[in-house]
Amino acid sequence: MRIIVKTLPVNEILEDIAETLGTELINRNGELSVNIPESSGEGYIRGVSFDSGMGILTYNCKFYEDVEIHFALNTVHPLKFIFCSEGSVGHRFQKSDELHTIDTYQNIVVSSNGYQGHILYFKKNIATHVSSLEIIRSIFAHRSNYDFKDLDPTLKELFQDAVSKKQFFYQGNYSIKAADLMDDISTKDYSGFLRNLFLEGKAFEMLVIQIAQYEDDENGENLPKILRKSDIEKVDYVAKRIQGDLSTNLNVESLAKEAGTNVNKLQEGFKYVYNLTVNKYMQNVKLEAAKEMLKLSDKNISEIVTSIGLNNRSYFSKIFKEKYGVSPKYFLKSKKQLKTEEIKEEQD
Repeated sequence: MRIIVKTLPVNEILEDIAETLGTELINRNGELSVNIPESSGEGYIRGVSFDSGMGILTYNCKFYEDVEIHFALNTVHPLKFIFCSEGSVGHRFQKSDELHTIDTYQNIVVSSNGYQGHILYFKKNIATHVSSLEIIRSIFAHRSNYDFKDLDPTLKELFQDAVSKKQFFYQGNYSIKAADLMDDISTKDYSGFLRNLFLEGKAFEMLVIQIAQYEDDENGENLPKILRKSDIEKVDYVAKRIQGDLSTNLNVESLAKEAGTNVNKLQEGFKYVYNLTVNKYMQNVKLEAAKEMLKLSDKNISEIVTSIGLNNRSYFSKIFKEKYGVSPKYFLKSKKQLKTEEIKEEQD
Protein backbone atom coordinates (compact mmCIF):
# COMPACT_ATOMS: atom_id res chain seq x y z
CA MET A 1 0.00 0.00 0.00
CA ARG A 2 1.25 3.47 -0.87
CA ILE A 3 0.08 6.49 1.15
CA ILE A 4 0.99 9.89 -0.25
CA VAL A 5 0.84 12.68 2.31
CA LYS A 6 1.60 16.36 2.55
CA THR A 7 4.88 17.20 4.23
CA LEU A 8 3.42 19.58 6.78
CA PRO A 9 1.64 20.58 8.90
CA VAL A 10 1.03 17.46 11.02
CA ASN A 11 -2.77 17.75 10.82
CA GLU A 12 -2.68 17.54 7.01
CA ILE A 13 -0.38 14.50 7.14
CA LEU A 14 -2.93 12.70 9.31
CA GLU A 15 -5.83 13.85 7.16
CA ASP A 16 -4.17 12.26 4.12
CA ILE A 17 -3.47 9.01 6.01
CA ALA A 18 -7.07 8.82 7.25
CA GLU A 19 -8.43 9.43 3.75
CA THR A 20 -6.24 6.75 2.17
CA LEU A 21 -7.15 4.21 4.87
CA GLY A 22 -10.83 5.11 4.58
CA THR A 23 -11.27 5.94 8.25
CA GLU A 24 -12.09 8.98 10.35
CA LEU A 25 -9.67 11.50 11.80
CA ILE A 26 -10.22 11.91 15.56
CA ASN A 27 -9.42 15.28 17.14
CA ARG A 28 -8.90 15.38 20.90
CA ASN A 29 -8.05 18.98 21.79
CA GLY A 30 -5.50 19.33 19.02
CA GLU A 31 -4.05 15.82 19.24
CA LEU A 32 -5.13 14.04 16.07
CA SER A 33 -5.46 10.29 15.81
CA VAL A 34 -6.06 7.74 13.05
CA ASN A 35 -7.05 4.25 14.19
CA ILE A 36 -5.86 1.63 11.68
CA PRO A 37 -8.95 -0.14 10.21
CA GLU A 38 -9.23 -3.84 11.08
CA SER A 39 -9.00 -4.72 7.39
CA SER A 40 -5.60 -3.02 7.11
CA GLY A 41 -3.96 -3.73 10.47
CA GLU A 42 -4.10 -2.64 14.08
CA GLY A 43 -2.96 0.23 16.30
CA TYR A 44 -2.91 3.94 15.57
CA ILE A 45 -1.02 6.92 14.17
CA ARG A 46 -1.19 10.15 16.20
CA GLY A 47 0.19 13.63 15.85
CA VAL A 48 0.14 17.13 17.23
CA SER A 49 1.72 20.48 16.27
CA PHE A 50 2.96 23.22 18.56
CA ASP A 51 3.38 26.97 18.13
CA SER A 52 7.15 26.54 18.43
CA GLY A 53 7.28 25.07 14.91
CA MET A 54 7.70 21.56 16.23
CA GLY A 55 5.31 18.65 15.84
CA ILE A 56 5.39 15.00 16.84
CA LEU A 57 4.05 12.00 14.95
CA THR A 58 3.71 8.62 16.68
CA TYR A 59 3.23 5.40 14.72
CA ASN A 60 2.15 2.57 17.04
CA CYS A 61 0.79 0.02 14.63
CA LYS A 62 1.04 -3.21 12.66
CA PHE A 63 -0.03 -3.36 9.01
CA TYR A 64 -1.19 -6.51 7.24
CA GLU A 65 0.64 -5.52 4.05
CA ASP A 66 3.81 -3.59 3.28
CA VAL A 67 3.12 0.15 3.56
CA GLU A 68 5.02 3.09 2.10
CA ILE A 69 4.27 6.59 3.38
CA HIS A 70 5.49 9.20 0.88
CA PHE A 71 6.07 12.72 2.21
CA ALA A 72 5.99 14.25 -1.23
CA LEU A 73 4.66 17.81 -1.09
CA ASN A 74 6.67 20.17 -3.30
CA THR A 75 7.96 22.44 -0.53
CA VAL A 76 10.74 22.69 2.05
CA HIS A 77 10.63 19.62 4.29
CA PRO A 78 11.05 19.74 8.07
CA LEU A 79 14.12 18.58 9.96
CA LYS A 80 13.24 15.13 11.33
CA PHE A 81 14.40 13.28 14.44
CA ILE A 82 13.01 9.73 14.12
CA PHE A 83 13.28 7.08 16.84
CA CYS A 84 12.13 3.44 16.79
CA SER A 85 11.38 1.72 20.11
CA GLU A 86 9.80 -1.46 18.69
CA GLY A 87 10.08 -3.31 15.40
CA SER A 88 11.86 -1.50 12.58
CA VAL A 89 11.13 1.06 9.89
CA GLY A 90 12.84 1.90 6.61
CA HIS A 91 13.70 5.36 5.31
CA ARG A 92 14.96 6.69 2.03
CA PHE A 93 15.08 10.03 0.28
CA GLN A 94 12.60 10.42 -2.55
CA LYS A 95 15.24 10.59 -5.31
CA SER A 96 17.57 7.96 -3.86
CA ASP A 97 17.65 4.17 -4.08
CA GLU A 98 19.52 3.78 -0.77
CA LEU A 99 17.26 2.39 1.95
CA HIS A 100 18.18 2.89 5.62
CA THR A 101 16.73 0.51 8.22
CA ILE A 102 16.02 2.04 11.64
CA ASP A 103 16.16 -0.84 14.07
CA THR A 104 14.71 -1.10 17.58
CA TYR A 105 16.32 1.50 19.92
CA GLN A 106 17.89 3.41 17.02
CA ASN A 107 17.30 6.95 15.83
CA ILE A 108 18.04 8.96 12.73
CA VAL A 109 18.40 12.68 12.15
CA VAL A 110 17.45 13.53 8.59
CA SER A 111 17.09 16.62 6.42
CA SER A 112 16.35 16.60 2.70
CA ASN A 113 17.73 19.23 0.35
CA GLY A 114 15.47 21.46 -1.67
CA TYR A 115 12.04 19.96 -2.20
CA GLN A 116 13.18 16.33 -2.11
CA GLY A 117 10.77 14.24 -0.04
CA HIS A 118 11.05 11.29 2.32
CA ILE A 119 9.59 7.77 2.28
CA LEU A 120 8.96 5.60 5.35
CA TYR A 121 8.57 1.83 4.92
CA PHE A 122 6.58 -0.38 7.30
CA LYS A 123 6.90 -4.15 6.76
CA LYS A 124 3.73 -6.23 7.02
CA ASN A 125 2.90 -8.08 10.25
CA ILE A 126 5.60 -6.34 12.28
CA ALA A 127 4.45 -4.37 15.34
CA THR A 128 6.21 -1.03 15.11
CA HIS A 129 6.45 1.91 17.51
CA VAL A 130 8.11 4.98 15.99
CA SER A 131 8.15 8.66 16.90
CA SER A 132 9.08 11.43 14.50
CA LEU A 133 9.83 14.97 15.62
CA GLU A 134 9.01 17.32 12.75
CA ILE A 135 10.74 20.71 13.05
CA ILE A 136 9.75 23.54 10.72
CA ARG A 137 12.99 25.47 10.98
CA SER A 138 11.66 28.79 9.65
CA ILE A 139 9.20 28.89 12.59
CA PHE A 140 11.45 27.22 15.16
CA ALA A 141 14.04 29.93 14.51
CA HIS A 142 11.70 32.54 16.05
CA ARG A 143 12.10 30.96 19.49
CA SER A 144 14.73 32.30 21.87
CA ASN A 145 17.27 29.72 20.79
CA TYR A 146 20.24 31.74 22.08
CA ASP A 147 22.05 31.24 18.77
CA PHE A 148 22.16 27.49 19.55
CA LYS A 149 25.04 28.13 21.93
CA ASP A 150 27.23 25.07 22.72
CA LEU A 151 25.33 22.91 20.22
CA ASP A 152 27.38 20.62 18.00
CA PRO A 153 28.40 22.71 14.91
CA THR A 154 26.82 20.26 12.45
CA LEU A 155 23.47 20.30 14.28
CA LYS A 156 23.66 24.07 14.66
CA GLU A 157 24.03 24.40 10.91
CA LEU A 158 21.08 22.05 10.39
CA PHE A 159 18.78 24.02 12.70
CA GLN A 160 19.77 27.27 10.98
CA ASP A 161 19.20 25.86 7.48
CA ALA A 162 15.63 27.17 7.21
CA VAL A 163 15.35 26.59 3.44
CA SER A 164 16.92 23.11 3.49
CA LYS A 165 19.95 23.77 1.31
CA LYS A 166 21.86 20.73 2.58
CA GLN A 167 20.92 17.05 2.67
CA PHE A 168 21.84 15.30 5.92
CA PHE A 169 21.49 11.78 7.27
CA TYR A 170 22.76 10.40 10.56
CA GLN A 171 21.96 7.02 12.12
CA GLY A 172 22.57 6.66 15.84
CA ASN A 173 23.77 3.90 18.11
CA TYR A 174 21.41 2.01 20.38
CA SER A 175 19.66 3.75 23.29
CA ILE A 176 16.54 3.14 25.38
CA LYS A 177 16.15 6.56 26.99
CA ALA A 178 13.85 7.67 24.19
CA ALA A 179 11.95 4.36 24.36
CA ASP A 180 11.09 5.01 28.01
CA LEU A 181 9.84 8.45 27.04
CA MET A 182 7.68 7.01 24.25
CA ASP A 183 6.13 4.63 26.78
CA ASP A 184 5.26 7.66 28.94
CA ILE A 185 3.57 9.36 25.99
CA SER A 186 1.51 6.22 25.27
CA THR A 187 0.48 5.42 28.85
CA LYS A 188 0.11 8.69 30.79
CA ASP A 189 -3.58 9.46 31.14
CA TYR A 190 -4.00 13.20 30.67
CA SER A 191 -6.68 14.96 28.67
CA GLY A 192 -7.47 18.36 27.22
CA PHE A 193 -5.16 21.25 28.13
CA LEU A 194 -2.94 19.10 30.38
CA ARG A 195 -2.47 16.51 27.62
CA ASN A 196 -1.33 19.21 25.20
CA LEU A 197 1.14 20.66 27.73
CA PHE A 198 2.37 17.15 28.53
CA LEU A 199 2.95 16.31 24.86
CA GLU A 200 4.82 19.55 24.16
CA GLY A 201 7.05 18.96 27.18
CA LYS A 202 7.75 15.39 26.06
CA ALA A 203 8.50 16.55 22.51
CA PHE A 204 11.19 18.91 23.81
CA GLU A 205 12.49 16.17 26.12
CA MET A 206 12.72 13.80 23.14
CA LEU A 207 14.63 16.45 21.20
CA VAL A 208 17.12 16.85 24.07
CA ILE A 209 17.63 13.06 24.28
CA GLN A 210 18.24 12.70 20.55
CA ILE A 211 20.63 15.65 20.39
CA ALA A 212 22.55 14.27 23.38
CA GLN A 213 22.65 10.85 21.68
CA TYR A 214 24.09 12.40 18.53
CA GLU A 215 26.75 14.27 20.49
CA ASP A 216 27.64 11.12 22.48
CA ASP A 217 27.99 9.10 19.29
CA GLU A 218 30.15 11.76 17.64
CA ASN A 219 32.46 11.83 20.66
CA GLY A 220 33.94 8.47 19.73
CA GLU A 221 36.56 8.36 22.48
CA ASN A 222 33.89 8.31 25.18
CA LEU A 223 31.62 5.76 23.56
CA PRO A 224 30.78 2.98 26.01
CA LYS A 225 31.40 -0.61 25.07
CA ILE A 226 27.67 -1.36 25.41
CA LEU A 227 26.37 -0.35 22.02
CA ARG A 228 25.18 -3.71 20.73
CA LYS A 229 21.46 -4.09 20.39
CA SER A 230 21.47 -7.32 22.41
CA ASP A 231 23.08 -5.58 25.41
CA ILE A 232 20.61 -2.70 25.29
CA GLU A 233 17.72 -5.16 25.10
CA LYS A 234 18.96 -6.87 28.28
CA VAL A 235 19.07 -3.56 30.14
CA ASP A 236 15.54 -2.81 28.95
CA TYR A 237 14.37 -6.28 30.00
CA VAL A 238 15.76 -5.86 33.52
CA ALA A 239 14.33 -2.34 33.87
CA LYS A 240 10.87 -3.58 32.92
CA ARG A 241 11.31 -6.62 35.21
CA ILE A 242 12.00 -4.26 38.12
CA GLN A 243 9.05 -2.02 37.26
CA GLY A 244 6.71 -5.01 37.06
CA ASP A 245 7.67 -6.61 40.36
CA LEU A 246 7.91 -3.88 42.98
CA SER A 247 6.98 -6.12 45.90
CA THR A 248 10.01 -8.39 45.49
CA ASN A 249 13.55 -7.55 46.55
CA LEU A 250 15.30 -8.67 43.38
CA ASN A 251 19.08 -9.04 43.47
CA VAL A 252 21.48 -8.02 40.72
CA GLU A 253 23.00 -11.49 40.32
CA SER A 254 19.66 -13.18 39.65
CA LEU A 255 18.53 -10.37 37.32
CA ALA A 256 21.74 -10.64 35.29
CA LYS A 257 21.36 -14.41 35.03
CA GLU A 258 17.70 -14.07 34.02
CA ALA A 259 18.64 -11.56 31.30
CA GLY A 260 21.43 -13.77 30.01
CA THR A 261 24.34 -11.51 30.90
CA ASN A 262 26.82 -10.97 33.72
CA VAL A 263 26.68 -8.51 36.60
CA ASN A 264 29.46 -6.25 35.31
CA LYS A 265 27.89 -5.94 31.86
CA LEU A 266 24.48 -5.23 33.37
CA GLN A 267 25.88 -2.59 35.72
CA GLU A 268 27.75 -1.00 32.83
CA GLY A 269 24.53 -0.89 30.84
CA PHE A 270 22.52 0.75 33.62
CA LYS A 271 25.30 3.28 34.17
CA TYR A 272 25.23 4.19 30.48
CA VAL A 273 21.46 4.30 30.06
CA TYR A 274 20.30 5.67 33.42
CA ASN A 275 23.53 6.88 35.05
CA LEU A 276 22.60 4.66 38.00
CA THR A 277 23.56 1.28 39.40
CA VAL A 278 20.93 -1.45 39.15
CA ASN A 279 20.17 -1.20 42.87
CA LYS A 280 19.89 2.59 42.77
CA TYR A 281 17.58 2.35 39.76
CA MET A 282 15.46 -0.20 41.65
CA GLN A 283 15.29 2.10 44.67
CA ASN A 284 14.22 5.06 42.52
CA VAL A 285 11.47 3.02 40.85
CA LYS A 286 10.15 1.85 44.22
CA LEU A 287 10.21 5.38 45.67
CA GLU A 288 8.43 6.82 42.66
CA ALA A 289 5.75 4.15 42.98
CA ALA A 290 5.45 4.90 46.73
CA LYS A 291 5.04 8.60 46.02
CA GLU A 292 2.25 7.88 43.53
CA MET A 293 0.49 5.65 46.07
CA LEU A 294 0.78 8.34 48.74
CA LYS A 295 -0.79 10.82 46.32
CA LEU A 296 -3.49 8.68 44.74
CA SER A 297 -4.36 5.72 46.98
CA ASP A 298 -5.88 5.30 50.43
CA LYS A 299 -3.07 3.03 51.63
CA ASN A 300 -1.28 3.95 54.82
CA ILE A 301 2.51 4.17 55.02
CA SER A 302 2.97 0.64 56.38
CA GLU A 303 0.90 -0.83 53.55
CA ILE A 304 2.89 1.12 50.98
CA VAL A 305 6.20 0.00 52.49
CA THR A 306 5.08 -3.63 52.15
CA SER A 307 3.80 -3.15 48.59
CA ILE A 308 7.23 -1.96 47.39
CA GLY A 309 9.04 -4.87 48.98
CA LEU A 310 10.55 -3.16 52.02
CA ASN A 311 10.15 -4.35 55.59
CA ASN A 312 11.66 -1.40 57.45
CA ARG A 313 9.49 1.68 57.74
CA SER A 314 12.30 3.78 59.22
CA TYR A 315 14.59 2.98 56.31
CA PHE A 316 11.80 3.84 53.84
CA SER A 317 11.25 7.21 55.55
CA LYS A 318 14.97 7.93 55.41
CA ILE A 319 15.44 7.25 51.69
CA PHE A 320 12.10 8.94 50.82
CA LYS A 321 13.20 12.14 52.57
CA GLU A 322 16.62 12.00 50.91
CA LYS A 323 14.97 11.87 47.48
CA TYR A 324 12.00 14.20 47.90
CA GLY A 325 13.04 16.49 50.75
CA VAL A 326 10.08 15.64 53.00
CA SER A 327 9.10 12.60 55.06
CA PRO A 328 6.31 10.26 53.85
CA LYS A 329 4.28 11.27 56.91
CA TYR A 330 4.55 14.97 56.02
CA PHE A 331 3.74 14.19 52.39
CA LEU A 332 0.61 12.29 53.42
CA LYS A 333 -0.42 15.00 55.88
CA SER A 334 -0.09 17.68 53.19
CA LYS A 335 -2.29 15.66 50.83
CA LYS A 336 -5.00 15.28 53.46
CA GLN A 337 -4.86 18.97 54.32
CA LEU A 338 -5.19 19.92 50.66
CA LYS A 339 -8.15 17.57 50.24
CA THR A 340 -9.88 19.09 53.30
CA GLU A 341 -9.39 22.59 51.90
CA GLU A 342 -10.84 21.53 48.53
CA ILE A 343 -13.95 20.06 50.23
CA LYS A 344 -14.37 23.24 52.27
CA GLU A 345 -14.15 25.40 49.15
CA GLU A 346 -16.80 23.27 47.43
CA GLN A 347 -19.12 23.63 50.44
CA ASP A 348 -18.62 27.42 50.50
